[in-house]
Amino acid sequence: MHYFTISQLAQEFDISTRTIRYYEERGLIAPIRTESGQRLYTKKERAKLKLILRGKRFGFSLEEIHEMISLFDQDRTGRKQLEKTIEYGKQKIKEVSERIDDLLQLKEEMEAMLADFEKRLRELEGLDG
Repeated sequence: MHYFTISQLAQEFDISTRTIRYYEERGLIAPIRTESGQRLYTKKERAKLKLILRGKRFGFSLEEIHEMISLFDQDRTGRKQLEKTIEYGKQKIKEVSERIDDLLQLKEEMEAMLADFEKRLRELEGLDG
């Protein structure tokens, strides 16, 4: 069986070893330990780490990620995990859409303010001339 060291995974995923240890502390991954205490990660734990990082990139909380990972351990068909992932995914899309709407509104307000400032500057320049 092939194992990965914490340094290898940190380098592969461009994260700190501290981050990996944090995920271990949170119970998201569980390396095996050598007699000397070195952490070794199986392909399964490497895959979990990849899922954690993907989940974080998409805005899932560690609690949501933990739930999705543990669902796969409970149901090897993956059905429950997929259902929960879809549920959380739809919620994240809704949140992102709301943020986009907020940002578009903010952009419009900023553009209107900027146009007003430019108009005032032209008026002031017209007074100076």
